Amino acid sequence: MIMDDKVQKLREYITEKSASESFVHYKWFAKWHLSIVEHIAEQLLSHYPDADPEIVRVMTWMHDYGKIVDFDNQYDHKYVEDGKNVLIGLGFDVQFAESVAENIKTLDKKENIDQANIEVQIVSSADGCSHLVGPFGSLYWWEHPDKDFEEIMQDNVHKLNTDWDKKVTLPEARAAYRAFHDMELNKAEGVIPSL
Repeated sequence: MIMDDKVQKLREYITEKSASESFVHYKWFAKWHLSIVEHIAEQLLSHYPDADPEIVRVMTWMHDYGKIVDFDNQYDHKYVEDGKNVLIGLGFDVQFAESVAENIKTLDKKENIDQANIEVQIVSSADGCSHLVGPFGSLYWWEHPDKDFEEIMQDNVHKLNTDWDKKVTLPEARAAYRAFHDMELNKAEGVIPSL
């Protein structure tokens, strides 16, 4: 129960932080990205009973902390350290906060996620799958009105392939979201199905 209270305080903190107008995604990020990542991660946890559910829950809300506070320098490790201090300030144990921080460093590399611990793979897979549901793709169009239509389509193909190939490592996630991925990829590539 105590951990649940801390996680709820974290949700509230990150929701408020991500609602700042200085953040490009401020209108939708907590509801239409982080909450969806958390939902998918919760489902994946049922397949991996050895995973630490608290680490996963906290990572779902902290994995984009750098993006929220400094979009252009989001992968700077100082934001992982800042995030660790936020967790400690919210009452999380120092060792727990350090574990979350190390996992987020691994996640940020976006390399060899399939060899990372199960908590990193769950959050990475949930993050990648979250881009396939909800309004994520539509919001990208809306946030980049200056980009040419064809350029946005190419960007979407790149993002879809990168997420699918590097982030979505767990077989349960790939099986459940393959149809969503293929449909979004076909739309981004302008594929017209045969009748």
